[in-house]
Amino acid sequence: MDIRPIRTRRDHDAALREIERLMDMEPRRGTPEGDRLDVLTTLVEAWEAAHDVIDLPDPITAIEEMMQQKGLTRRDLENIIPRGRMSEVMNRKRPLSIQMIRDLHERLEIPAEVLIQSYPTTSSSTQTAERELA
Repeated sequence: MDIRPIRTRRDHDAALREIERLMDMEPRRGTPEGDRLDVLTTLVEAWEAAHDVIDLPDPITAIEEMMQQKGLTRRDLENIIPRGRMSEVMNRKRPLSIQMIRDLHERLEIPAEVLIQSYPTTSSSTQTAERELA
């Protein structure tokens, strides 16, 4: 079968070309070509999981993107985040609370791992600056 580990971007590109070639053949499972396709696909997926890490958006960006996708306004989110808090959160003046994170995760279907990330707020930069001056 002559399959080698994927160690470099060049190896990865060669494996993708071979996968494409095999897929064009439409091999059946259990055939040598089908087995080769399965093994190469598994190797490529493992390599991509380790090397092609995509950074998560910060929580506010994720909320804004999801609102846009769902056609929602800030007013629509007032049942999740109270009006006064909504403005502070979206303007990065106040961090999300645990309850806000839970509600946004449940109602907007934003992954919790995105919402729990720390992100800069104007109040945190002000506090940091004040500590540095003291």
